[in-house]
Amino acid sequence: MVVTRGAGIGYADETPYDRDADGVLWTRVPSSPGRGRPEFGQVHLMRQRRAMRRMLCQVCGEAADRDENGTLWLLGSDEDEYLTTSHPPVCAPCAVLSLRVCPHLRRRHTLIRVRSCVPLGVHGVLHAPSWIPTGDSPTGIPACRGCAPRN
Repeated sequence: MVVTRGAGIGYADETPYDRDADGVLWTRVPSSPGRGRPEFGQVHLMRQRRAMRRMLCQVCGEAADRDENGTLWLLGSDEDEYLTTSHPPVCAPCAVLSLRVCPHLRRRHTLIRVRSCVPLGVHGVLHAPSWIPTGDSPTGIPACRGCAPRN
């Protein structure tokens, strides 16, 4: 159950896992590590959040591949021109596996190494206590006051 909390919203039985370090409320998702099958095109929000913050492989959850040229990222055809992404980096073995089993990546992909990256925000649906969103159109929300989109 979602309730009004201060100037925003929250869960009636909110736990520390429901918000990130910047106070953003996240959708609750079940967690059963090691069980189930990959759901291509579906992002597990808790794993994605952890992998982005800690620079872990988006597939296996171990350290992403890093060398003197930077951290390895596997981008699909839907990434924007500024190379912003909501996908965490990858390790080399999982990049190879992903290219073999993911239909989306087989169509078009790019492997890059990134020397430096910063979180720009959270991709989600903006809610406010005074209104109910009429759809689930995602929007970008700055991660913190010090983070701003590039021009």
